[in-house]
Amino acid sequence: MGEKEKLYLTVRNTGILNMVIGITTLSAGIAAGVLLLVSGIKLLRRKKSITF
Repeated sequence: MGEKEKLYLTVRNTGILNMVIGITTLSAGIAAGVLLLVSGIKLLRRKKSITF
């Protein structure tokens, strides 16, 4: 295998890894946002029944 082929494979694998990490991060961010919205809505709905 020549140097150019090794370089090509390294760049390709790095690009694929970056895309996988980006998609995973995006999915986790969306999931966390949805969970925060749901829990916030639940708190707002039950605020009248909370007494200190």
